[in-house]
Amino acid sequence: MPRPVTFAPMAKTKRSNDEVKQEVLDTAKELLRSGLVEGTAGNISGRLPDGNVVMTPSSLSYEVMQLEDLVVLDLDGNVVEGERSPTSEKALHLACMRAHDDIHGVIHSHAIFATMFAVTHQPIPCVIEEFDIYVGGEVPVAGYQLTGSDSLGDEVARWVGDRGAVLMANHGLLTVGTSATNAMKVAQLVERTAKIIWGARILGDLVPLPDSTLERFAPIYKLLRSS
Repeated sequence: MPRPVTFAPMAKTKRSNDEVKQEVLDTAKELLRSGLVEGTAGNISGRLPDGNVVMTPSSLSYEVMQLEDLVVLDLDGNVVEGERSPTSEKALHLACMRAHDDIHGVIHSHAIFATMFAVTHQPIPCVIEEFDIYVGGEVPVAGYQLTGSDSLGDEVARWVGDRGAVLMANHGLLTVGTSATNAMKVAQLVERTAKIIWGARILGDLVPLPDSTLERFAPIYKLLRSS
């Protein structure tokens, strides 16, 4: 049985560009180990202290990816460092970071159970307390837009202002956080919860959390997001 995902508020400490790049690389490899991505699917980014964004390259397997393979872009999408092409989904990452200053990590994955909800256009309901605390509530489904398009980036960015995850219709899962590591933990929690809900619906109807519980925990996500 998988261990519950645990979180801790992140202290606002000054990190170097190199530390953020290493975190993005480490997160990419952990996503592969955890089964949230396969092959060259999915992509990860982190906001650098200098305001630029480092992200994984296009069409390179995570097993062989090294620091020198990462690509740095400015918020307008111009490559400022790196020899490879950035992920074809760069618009997702840049749109989220342009729209929300508190987002410092973005992950797009093809997590199996979450994607099952995405292809049926069903939101993942908030029926577990930790989901409200660490994701901010129900995971909605963003409207369908073509993969890799600016329109998809703009559509997805609309949904992550007050929560840590959004489903992309007929596509997959996008999570955000205060760092790439935090965005990965959100992805793990969303995927675990999607699996629980899928199984629970076989047993019977879902029982929602009381409104009083949702109201009590809602401020906690905002606090963690701003930490």
